[in-house]
Amino acid sequence: MSLKVGDIITFERTFGIKDVELFTKVSGDEGIHHLTPDEQGRLVVQGLLTATLPTKVGGDHNVLARTMNFEFIRPVFTGDSIICEVTIEQFEKQDNRTRITASFKCINQHEKEVLRGNFAGVIL
Repeated sequence: MSLKVGDIITFERTFGIKDVELFTKVSGDEGIHHLTPDEQGRLVVQGLLTATLPTKVGGDHNVLARTMNFEFIRPVFTGDSIICEVTIEQFEKQDNRTRITASFKCINQHEKEVLRGNFAGVIL
């Protein structure tokens, strides 16, 4: 898929308990809120696990990120379905690579924003 300025790419994922357990093991982020379920039986999903949504979209398009900025708005819980919407802000072909800049927002199943930010990099 060839990208252009203004394109919007979406990706949706529902986080489960196994996702949080695996990320806890890999990252070492063992905050009690990631290990102990709340009164509804949910765990809080690590912020950086939630941040894998826009990085997945970048990876799908072979983006080699140079900068990434995240603003975590509200917690994500296991069982939440998150839609990540990435908007291409800059897509500029140069010699042997393409510069890309994009913004993103992630919204839960209740239409509440949970994460926003941007990234910039190159496609080789």
